[in-house]
Amino acid sequence: MADHDVIVIGAGFAGLYQLHRLRALGFDTCVVEAGADVGGTWYWNRYPGARCDIESVEYSYSFDTDLEQEWDWSERYAAQPEILAYARHVTDRYDLRAHIAFNTRVEAMRWSEATERWTVTASDGVPRTARYVIAATGCLSVPSRPEFEGLADFAGEVLWTSNWPHEGADLAGKRVAVIGTGSSGLQTITAIAPQVASLTVFQRTPSYAVPAHNGPIADRLAEARARYPERREISRASFKGFDCDEDDQVLLVETEEDEIVRELDRRWDDGGLCFGSGFSDLLKDADANEAVAEYVRGRIREKVKDPELAERLTPRTYPIASKRMCVDTGYYEVFNQGHVTLVDLTEHPIARMTGRGIVTRDGTVHDADVIVMATGFDAMTGALNAIDIHGANGTALREKWAHGPRTYLGLMSAGFPNLFTVTGPQSPSVLSNMMTSIEHHVDWITHALAHLRENGLHRMEPDPAAEDNWVNTTNDVADLTLMPQAASWYMGANIPGKQRVFMPFVGGVGLYRDLTNGIAISNYHGFELS
Repeated sequence: MADHDVIVIGAGFAGLYQLHRLRALGFDTCVVEAGADVGGTWYWNRYPGARCDIESVEYSYSFDTDLEQEWDWSERYAAQPEILAYARHVTDRYDLRAHIAFNTRVEAMRWSEATERWTVTASDGVPRTARYVIAATGCLSVPSRPEFEGLADFAGEVLWTSNWPHEGADLAGKRVAVIGTGSSGLQTITAIAPQVASLTVFQRTPSYAVPAHNGPIADRLAEARARYPERREISRASFKGFDCDEDDQVLLVETEEDEIVRELDRRWDDGGLCFGSGFSDLLKDADANEAVAEYVRGRIREKVKDPELAERLTPRTYPIASKRMCVDTGYYEVFNQGHVTLVDLTEHPIARMTGRGIVTRDGTVHDADVIVMATGFDAMTGALNAIDIHGANGTALREKWAHGPRTYLGLMSAGFPNLFTVTGPQSPSVLSNMMTSIEHHVDWITHALAHLRENGLHRMEPDPAAEDNWVNTTNDVADLTLMPQAASWYMGANIPGKQRVFMPFVGGVGLYRDLTNGIAISNYHGFELS
């Protein structure tokens, strides 16, 4: 039996920082990680073209000024190998590896009222107990694996972007079909198009994609290093968790048309997810949203030579930014190439797979040597629901969350004492720069554990009334926006049978930070400490 003060689940960026903070305070901490190495998302997602949609200088730790100065990012938007190398560098720099149990997947957790401890059962068979468990399991870590009739009959290779072979895959000269046009699909399609013999893209819903304008980062990195403290403070107080020049926001509906175009041109030319941050009513006013959406549609028409094809690549069924926008490096231009074909699944749904490839309902057979599944994730709740967690009253967490997650601040759930979630549902999490949100949650949880220890306390959980209020607040704030109008993974709409509720807190990183810090200062209002 291995007994610890704290067990952390996951050795991605959240788990690594949490381990570093707790070790510094003398907590006996063990990290349990399903993979063979650190990195979390960036360990598993190795598909061609995988890269972050947040700028490298922002998608990095801020807790150590020396670390900020010593790591040399090569690109504005770092690719997966570089981000994984950064995670490994941090692990070794702070001597974290010895405290991580790799190749070990947490399968079940039970809370004991008698001992007031968690028993954690994992795949390695080693029983572990801890006073506290911190789930740093990631928001996009459980793949969505839709079933297709006849997939087992396919004679070629089936690859998943969410679990790409670590040794890579040779696609040169092959006929490749890609199912899915979310961020993973866009990045994969763009990367493999130059090397494959033919590329057939199966699209259910087109994505809004803004240009990355990616490239060497030397000038941006030097500028960032010179003003990192100021830049980090701006990011922590911002809406998205990274600096988007939000001080200049105005209402689009009160702005002259030529000024609207100038602002959108400026942000389009700069590139990245700050494109949508110029107008404060983008996600609140349908007319403002449609104006920005039509601007992007015009840009798509400029990039795709065939007008009919451009229209099929153009989103029209949901508000722009109600799904996370993609940051592309030449995606639309791919469809100008003669060996690339788009199949619109709203017109021609997939009927089945055969040994030859994919058959649509109109009877067309799309021959393929390789099928790439870019089908996304069971977002936000999937990782925790995959673990058999039973709390103080014996209730399973997945039963409590059957109709949507219920948390207080996205940090804890009533009835599950001493179980914390890093960037859990009903926090800004996936609507933000994850590194900014991760550091805030880890710091908040660390301070809470230190507070408990310093005051002779050892149990913490939300008051049910406070949790109910936060769930209602999260829903009410989301309903003030256009975001619930999209059938997005924010809503769980990509998972058959999953209750559709808007899962992130849409009030912004800065507001959320002020709220949670204020609650901590007021002796953890809404939590029961004993």
